[in-house]
Amino acid sequence: MDKLALFVENAQVIKKEFGFQNSLTKRLAALSCAQEGKLIDCEAIKACQDMIKQNTGIFSTFRGDMGLCIATLLSLSKNPQEIFRDTLTVYDLFKSEGFRASDSLIVAAFQVAAQSQKSDYERVIQRARTFYDSMKAKHFFYTGADDYIFVTMLAITDLDVTASTMRIEKIYDFLKNEFWTKNSVQTLAQLLVLGKSDDAGVDRVLVLRDAFRSEKIKMDKAYTLPILGILALLPVDTNSLIREIDSVQTFLRNQKGFGTFSVTQQELLMFATSMVVSDFADKIKDDMVRAALSTSITSIMIAQQTAMIAMLATTTAAVSSSVSS
Repeated sequence: MDKLALFVENAQVIKKEFGFQNSLTKRLAALSCAQEGKLIDCEAIKACQDMIKQNTGIFSTFRGDMGLCIATLLSLSKNPQEIFRDTLTVYDLFKSEGFRASDSLIVAAFQVAAQSQKSDYERVIQRARTFYDSMKAKHFFYTGADDYIFVTMLAITDLDVTASTMRIEKIYDFLKNEFWTKNSVQTLAQLLVLGKSDDAGVDRVLVLRDAFRSEKIKMDKAYTLPILGILALLPVDTNSLIREIDSVQTFLRNQKGFGTFSVTQQELLMFATSMVVSDFADKIKDDMVRAALSTSITSIMIAQQTAMIAMLATTTAAVSSSVSS
């Protein structure tokens, strides 16, 4: 409840301080700080934004919608200047490997800079390229920039590329007829492999899907389906998960700034699930499991929010084009 209250407070604070920024991005920034148990520091974020502007061109992707999220993550780090300098280095390395500029790529670059040693940058990026090409070869139309974050997460680990790609395909084949959104099924499969899930974990995705459906909670939609995979990785009973998530989403819906006209149901579910997973992860005794879950939930939320922001931008552009014509 302390973190929930902090999230709501952070959302209100950042809304006032960054009036012209994308609303989805602002809520994600508020969430990132709340998960760290910190009150959002808008001055520190602005300082990081200024640093980004001083080191990038006017048309740089770093100045786009996800720029605020990167500035927030930098503000939470111990050495923002060094992390951002390394992020730019990694970003250029990604582009030299054929990855194209996008919101997802700047998040992927930040992940590598924050979680890898400088001596490993090139190796990680080459592994990410191999993961990406392997998936693209199997699913040409479903694999794109929105996969950059997840292939990078996989590349940072010590997972074998060939074996992991085969495992992703096996899980995809098992789940593809269970859900409508095939692109999200691929993301879900990547996440389950990242979490080193066994077949029981994959089966649990369907058990959770049905259990949530019985409570009229739609966790199997495009943006929440991958998060269903994170829940499947948690060693927590299904009823406890459903009860907590339902309670949290009800609490958030009744807070200022989280009404139905401000936050969609899928976004609300993502926030609620994120807070619940974070809470359960903190209680898990196994340090390795807790670290993996902590990294996964933060990255999956950023990835899903990035997809939502990209979709919103595309929809807005289409509407504007229609109106002008």
